[in-house]
Amino acid sequence: MIRGATYDEVKMLRAIADYQFRNYVGSQLIPDNVLLKISKNTGRIREVLTPTDKIASIMASTFTFNLSLYGGSILHKMTDDLRVVVVNDVIKHVVTGTSLFSRHVLSVDDGLRAGDEVLVVDEGDNLICVGRLVLSPYEVMFFTRGIAVKLRECVVSAE
Repeated sequence: MIRGATYDEVKMLRAIADYQFRNYVGSQLIPDNVLLKISKNTGRIREVLTPTDKIASIMASTFTFNLSLYGGSILHKMTDDLRVVVVNDVIKHVVTGTSLFSRHVLSVDDGLRAGDEVLVVDEGDNLICVGRLVLSPYEVMFFTRGIAVKLRECVVSAE
C-alpha cells in the first residue's frame, strides 16, 4: 500500500536521516510530500518515495535507510562526506558488478564506519553507485584484497 506520510512520520524519517548521515540532511532528503510504501503484513514503513522516484528502503531490523541511486544523488549534491573514491580505470567493471574491491579504492571518508551507506564516486566526484561499506576506512586502504563496498545500485554505463 502506498500513501502520503503524516507530519509525524516525515519528522521521524528526517530524524533517522540526520542520525544516519550525520550532516543534518533530513529536510532536503525527505520532502514534505513524501510517499510511503507500507507493508501489508506488519503495517511498517518499507520504502520512502517521491511521486516519480524511490528515495530509500528501510531495513526492518535496524530501521535505517538503504539508499537508492536517486537518494544517493540528493546526498551527493548536499554533502562532501560519505564518499568512496574509485580509480577511473575500473569504473566500467564497477557498474556491472555487485562488489567494489579494496584494491580499486583511492580514498575513503575517514568519518565512515563499517556498515555505513556510502556514495561511490570517480576521481572527478561523479556519482557512480550507492552501497554499504563492508570494512572500516583504515581496512579499505590497508588491504589489497577483499570486498570494500557491497554495491546496491549503479548508474548505467555510458559505454
